[in-house]
Amino acid sequence: MFDMVKQWFWYDWILLLFRLIFSVSLILAMVEFQGGLTLPLWGAISWEIIAFSVPWFCLLLNYKYYLVTEMILTGGISLYLSFLFPEAYLSFLMPAFMIAANSAQKSYRWSGPITILIIPILISVVSRQSTPWLIIVHTGLAYALGFAFHLLVVNHRQNEIIRDQNTVLEQYVSQIERVTILEERNRLSKDLHDTIGHSYTSIIMGMETLRLELFTSVGQDKLDSLLHLARKSIDEVRGYVHQMDSPQDRLPLIEALKQLIDEFQTNSNVNVRFRSMGEECPIPRQAQITFYRCLQESLTNAVRHGQATEIVVSLQFEQQQTRLEVQDNGLGAEYLQEGFGLTAMKERAFNLQGQISVYSELGEGTVVTCTLPRQVELPDEVIRLLLVDDQPFIRESLRTLLEGQRDLQVVGMAEDGQQAVTMCEQVQPQVVLMDLDMPNMDGVSATKIIKQKWPDIHVLILTTFQEKEKAIEVLRSGADGYLLKSMEPRELAETIRLIHRGGAIIAQDMSSKLFEDLEIPQKETEVPFVETETLDTYGLTPRELEILQLVAQGLRYKTIASKLYLSDGTVRNYASSVYLKLDVRNREEAVQKAVDTGLL
Repeated sequence: MFDMVKQWFWYDWILLLFRLIFSVSLILAMVEFQGGLTLPLWGAISWEIIAFSVPWFCLLLNYKYYLVTEMILTGGISLYLSFLFPEAYLSFLMPAFMIAANSAQKSYRWSGPITILIIPILISVVSRQSTPWLIIVHTGLAYALGFAFHLLVVNHRQNEIIRDQNTVLEQYVSQIERVTILEERNRLSKDLHDTIGHSYTSIIMGMETLRLELFTSVGQDKLDSLLHLARKSIDEVRGYVHQMDSPQDRLPLIEALKQLIDEFQTNSNVNVRFRSMGEECPIPRQAQITFYRCLQESLTNAVRHGQATEIVVSLQFEQQQTRLEVQDNGLGAEYLQEGFGLTAMKERAFNLQGQISVYSELGEGTVVTCTLPRQVELPDEVIRLLLVDDQPFIRESLRTLLEGQRDLQVVGMAEDGQQAVTMCEQVQPQVVLMDLDMPNMDGVSATKIIKQKWPDIHVLILTTFQEKEKAIEVLRSGADGYLLKSMEPRELAETIRLIHRGGAIIAQDMSSKLFEDLEIPQKETEVPFVETETLDTYGLTPRELEILQLVAQGLRYKTIASKLYLSDGTVRNYASSVYLKLDVRNREEAVQKAVDTGLL
């Protein structure tokens, strides 16, 4: 109830003040004329105190409860006093004003006639007055003033809603503009790098191979000049690419999130609290962008759809993962509809082996959790690479780009799948970058052989074209990833580190096409659940199973949190993960499915 009072506006306090002044005045009048009362003074004062407090508490719950209690309690006092003092009918004017001011929707159809006609007629009967129309006119004027005050309040609320929506809209437009500019920057930088950058690298490698064929000093000088010009030009291209990076991308993750929160608070007038836990660690660029976009979308949705007034943002650096949690006190929703923003958030997290979980319950707000595995660079570890491509310029270009990373070492290069299998036995690489279309033996066949003979060697397909059939075939053959050659060198290096640590990744454009094809048959061929399904079928962790068992007992999330010594948000995140793995929408469906399948 205290939280509701904190959200009051100026008109709520004015009505409370009017009500308080009226009650105090009536009590003082009872004290002054206590000799004419048929009830004990303490009984009359208690009646007035009840008539003041009970309707007010009912108003905090529902306006209809207020109207009924106000008419019964305060109207009853006015009838009693009018029976003793005929002029006391004026005591009903303030309640008539309050009834009109707090009526809403269609309640005027019955609150108006009762207030203006029925109660004044009863007052005129008990007070034995011959002019009931005078009481009706006075009460009607008080009711009309209350109705005018109500219209003023409604107009003020609508203006506040319009202002808030305009603020959110401006914030949303600003975010869309930033995202558009950033995406265009990324597109231009990729285009520059993929075209001019690779061309210059190929030119440099080609001229290096001609060095042995030039024996004259003039030829050597000319070749050196061309090499110098090409290297200078490629350095300029790299400079342009780095200059197009957004300034936010160069900030540490915590600073970037704080900057976003400060801007959001300034534009939306919503209180956002930020806290970070754990020791901050270096975050790859793609992971940082994912966290940034997740927070951006969550803040906007909290105000735009949830009408939240307070948001808590938590960033936790754990040993094996980094977690961003956004919790608001908004309206919440019983069933969430995934829009474009939430779908994009989940796709970004999925591409980095992470996940987005959303928990929302009607009246309890929403919790959005973004969890990404740690993908930090280990300075003491060197990853051994084998490059497989039938084009020499591509192999040389990849070697030049990757050996610029201190933790990556190219230990061999092969021009077809057969040679790749031979070199795997000789140099024992940890990660193989494999092209698909090659003579003698293609990438699919080579991947199958390599994964059969050396399961610990990770194979990353690096190709030019987006062929869904090829992608499915090569992933079934055991490849750990499927990427396009058009990606940035930094992203490629981060992906190699991810693959080396046991992860798997598919290019974003390709994953979208694959899931579009897989969604249709998944819906058409539902397999009924049987009792033989076990815990491993759904991939529940022991902690998630423990949460599910407590949920099945009917415990609320706050109770579970205190029982397990966890935070409320952490329990909600575990519950959301359980619902996601069980493919259910709420706790009732989760418990029912767990019982049917034998998990509980």
